[in-house]
Amino acid sequence: MADRWTIWGREYVNCNCAWGCPCQFGAKTTYGHCEGVVCGRIDEGNFNDTRLDGLNWVLLVYWPGEIADGNGTEQVIIDERADPAQREGLRKILHGESTSPGATHFFVYNSTMTTVLDTLYAPIELAIDVEQRMARLKIDGLVESTGAPIISRFSGQPVRSRINLPNGFEYTIGEMGNGNSTSRAGIQLDLKDSFGLFCILHMNQDGVIR
Repeated sequence: MADRWTIWGREYVNCNCAWGCPCQFGAKTTYGHCEGVVCGRIDEGNFNDTRLDGLNWVLLVYWPGEIADGNGTEQVIIDERADPAQREGLRKILHGESTSPGATHFFVYNSTMTTVLDTLYAPIELAIDVEQRMARLKIDGLVESTGAPIISRFSGQPVRSRINLPNGFEYTIGEMGNGNSTSRAGIQLDLKDSFGLFCILHMNQDGVIR
């Protein structure tokens, strides 16, 4: 593996599981299958000598059963502002290529896929505030998602909960929240008040940088 890359930025995830997501602990999914949207902004990054700073990306995923059972489908959407070299670098990262086996969630996801849909390039509007558990994603005609804090049924106030994964392949500390998403791209999604994750994404071809 000759390629070397590094990305530092923010990530927001919304899947169909209940808040907290059993998958985070190696348990089975809430409803026996998994579908979701994963998106992020690269504040600083590179793929070999190509800078990736300021680019947004989206990964749509679907598995008919448990993730580990495979037979999944995925589709990548890359910021249309990316030039050809940036597009190819991001495509390789998001498909888990040029990555040590099992080192990142991108690699793990791709290893369970039966179908990899064509990559799309589109204007991506994305804002993620990890600390506040807020996110807004919009790709006209394709994908929309909003992330927000979980609201306590007792006090009516925002609840702050975290998951700490010292050896995780995606993040070290993830802020928990609530997500709502729709997708009309290659993967169709209609998610309402389900698991939301907000985290700093800092990794390279060998895994999470801590």
